[in-house]
Amino acid sequence: MALSTLDARTALVLIDLQQGITVMPGAPHSMSEVIARATELADAFRAHQLPVVLVRVSGAPDGSDFAQGRTDALRRTGGTRPEGWDVIVDELAGHAEDLVVTKRNVGAFYGTDLELHLRRRGITQIVLAGVATSMGVESTARAAHDHGYHVTLVTDASTDMDETIHQHSIARILPRFAETGTTAEILELLEKSR
Repeated sequence: MALSTLDARTALVLIDLQQGITVMPGAPHSMSEVIARATELADAFRAHQLPVVLVRVSGAPDGSDFAQGRTDALRRTGGTRPEGWDVIVDELAGHAEDLVVTKRNVGAFYGTDLELHLRRRGITQIVLAGVATSMGVESTARAAHDHGYHVTLVTDASTDMDETIHQHSIARILPRFAETGTTAEILELLEKSR
């Protein structure tokens, strides 16, 4: 289903747009394109006095505070991350009114105070974007749907490391939990609804 509406109490939730992640290549959208679109969305939400939530992933270098379940994929263990890898990108940082949520799992709900922030503000819908579409974004969309929120995914302000995986999430998985729209469509609807 295409984007239908934005609720009066909608929040923008941006996933993992931080220095250590956005240095990786993105597909089909470059990280610089995603950051630029996310910044445009954040500026518009702030102008309409709607919440902007910046979600970042952080944790112990050895991964000891991340989810520990067995997986087929190799996990990063040990070593140190570069200084500032978990710092929100400059283009989005520095707005005192924004909420910053730190996660230690794939999705932004489990083990964080995101739900508390949203409920206290009466939020009924989240507009979701960020990196990676098939991981943090998709996991957060599923949890938001399970928590009863209306979810809208910004298709051109989200990206993955693999275009095929991104397209699969956009076309097959996320429509089960969310409506979708482009940055331009969301900005237009935001202007019309305010």
